[in-house]
Amino acid sequence: MAENKKYSLTKEGKEKLQAEYDDLINVKRPEIIRQISEARAEGDLSENADYDAAKAQQGIIESRINQIKDILEHAEIIDNNDKAVQDSNKVSIGKEVTIKLLANNKEKSYKIVGTIEADPFNNFISNDSPIAKALIGHGVGEVIEIRGIENPYEVKITKIKDC
Repeated sequence: MAENKKYSLTKEGKEKLQAEYDDLINVKRPEIIRQISEARAEGDLSENADYDAAKAQQGIIESRINQIKDILEHAEIIDNNDKAVQDSNKVSIGKEVTIKLLANNKEKSYKIVGTIEADPFNNFISNDSPIAKALIGHGVGEVIEIRGIENPYEVKITKIKDC
């Protein structure tokens, strides 16, 4: 990983990752070690499906532990109390924005988060997404064209909420 890499996270996102990390370290890792030990005690490891499955799961757990550790070590917490983001009249990371699609007058709300926290199915969009890139820095009432996609479209910002 590059030395200067930073992961933008909301405070809630960091807390969620920390909780997952703690669960992996304190619950899941000891459990998988116990399962490996029990499978090993069954004898011949060459045809021991329980052992193979537990070792594979251990690899997944260890990989996720390392990934989360790296993210937390290089996290940059988005603070909505920071003067740079304090203007609640402007869209920024960590805020919820409601937009109206001008083509059909439908409204949609999104919370803009860092890439690590993005979950489009739950309306958490990455600050690197075309929608967020277009909206960041703009205010209520502004009409914005969403570009960087196959079919650009226009939206109007109807509400901005601090989260």
